[in-house]
Amino acid sequence: MYASKRMKAAIFDMDGLLIDSEPLWQEAEICVFRSVGVPLTRELCRETIGLRLDEVVRHWYRKCPWDTESLEVVEARILEKIRHLIVSRGKPMPGVRGVIDVLSEAKYELAVASSSPLRLVQTALEAFGLIEHFSVLHSAEYEDKGKPHPAVYLSTMSRLGVDPGNCIAFEDSATGVRAAKSAGAWVIAVPDPADVSNPAFADADVVLSSLTKFSMDNIPCSR
Repeated sequence: MYASKRMKAAIFDMDGLLIDSEPLWQEAEICVFRSVGVPLTRELCRETIGLRLDEVVRHWYRKCPWDTESLEVVEARILEKIRHLIVSRGKPMPGVRGVIDVLSEAKYELAVASSSPLRLVQTALEAFGLIEHFSVLHSAEYEDKGKPHPAVYLSTMSRLGVDPGNCIAFEDSATGVRAAKSAGAWVIAVPDPADVSNPAFADADVVLSSLTKFSMDNIPCSR
């Protein structure tokens, strides 16, 4: 099925894949949601990994509605807190720079397709000296639907000017894997150890325990 493919582009999720930010997102969400009466925990935060922030806020409002602040204010508070946490305490995931170097040397176009707001994507990538490696940065905030809908991937592929069958996607969440596969990409999943048993990761074409394990042999027709 994949023998005739020649990959030309690689699209990365950001949070938990390029940047070790999922624990920081949990910290920000727990702090802000608890302030409006939602008894959020780190385990409960896992329910919304990969979703857009506005969808996360609506998710918890439906389960535990509050009347002290608008959903928009809660969203803005979380965004400001996570921005501060990423800049002050965030770091690239192990293996990120190596993967970028290998793919760049192989003349791949690189892009980011994230559920995070574009301003946060830019801030994070600039903070860790990664932004210059990516020709396209795109956020699901500009799509009608976020992941697991494939819209953010399809738009990113269009901006890259490549067909879905010529793209690989790197994802750490089951939600992201579904989005990338639905868009037609060859998907490399790098799940958190706590999520590796999720059957949704079986939909990925390759599952790695870390980006440090990546090689061009993981990609069809890469040689």
